Amino acid sequence: MSLTKKQLLSLLNIPLLELMQQAMAVKLAHRGSIFSLCTICNVKSGKCTEDCVFCAQSAKYHTYAPVYGLRDIEDVLKEAAKARENGATRFSLVASGRGPRESELHEYARYIDIIRREVRINVCASLGILDVKGLCQLKEAGLSRYHHNLESSRSFFQSVCSTHSYDERLETINAARAAGLEVCAGGIIGLGENMLSRLELICELSRLEVESVPLNILVPIPGTPLEGQKMLCIEDIIRAVAIMRIALPKSALRIAGGRDSVLKDFQGLAFMAGADAMLIGGYLTVRGRDVLVDIEMVKELTRLWGNVV
Repeated sequence: MSLTKKQLLSLLNIPLLELMQQAMAVKLAHRGSIFSLCTICNVKSGKCTEDCVFCAQSAKYHTYAPVYGLRDIEDVLKEAAKARENGATRFSLVASGRGPRESELHEYARYIDIIRREVRINVCASLGILDVKGLCQLKEAGLSRYHHNLESSRSFFQSVCSTHSYDERLETINAARAAGLEVCAGGIIGLGENMLSRLELICELSRLEVESVPLNILVPIPGTPLEGQKMLCIEDIIRAVAIMRIALPKSALRIAGGRDSVLKDFQGLAFMAGADAMLIGGYLTVRGRDVLVDIEMVKELTRLWGNVV
């Protein structure tokens, strides 16, 4: 049963450490000491027609993001194999653009089939706006989960993007469900929204009951409209993580973009506030922390959680 915005509002007045304890209790009760890793692969970069204000790959902004078409399958296979070697259980193909053309969709399906057969890792994809027919084609090729973020709350979305609507994002998520796929959907905090807007986003994600929720923290990118945006304070980030865990007790709560550059030495707090998954190996146009360092952190966290359960 999803929590209402009013119920989530009551959590704002709880001292942070107490809130973290509540969130951790929810995580251990519903998900035990499980921790999952995933890796993304930027298979097509830049020249995106959309104007999402945080994104380095939009053609409307002048950024340092690389621009290239669909990468060679052999390069992608090497990255998938490396991801599995590093402990990732999921490997996601990510492509810039509003959504794939028919010819591109055929190629993505071919890549999914090859990766599944040769690397034997769960394959996910984040390819933009798609309908049920296109998503069914990907599922038949072996896709297990589709990623499509809401990015923000409905009330704030007009400040995030003008080239497509919030409803189009919801329609893609519903189409993935209709195609029989699991769904990975989350958002970005630190875009200029307030805590009430974050609660609205959390309520929507709770209603959707998605399997995986990636939480990104804005890293202001030079050349985008948000290049001068002030970064969130650590307390606001950890409070958002804890509330998200309480509202989404059964979902994998995945800390993604901003984990290294914003949280820095405070990363452990996010996982003590209920997060139990993370993206390793980099974030499209932003490099991540050394994978071996992340793996050591995961070992310590799961050992700690296992002693509590």
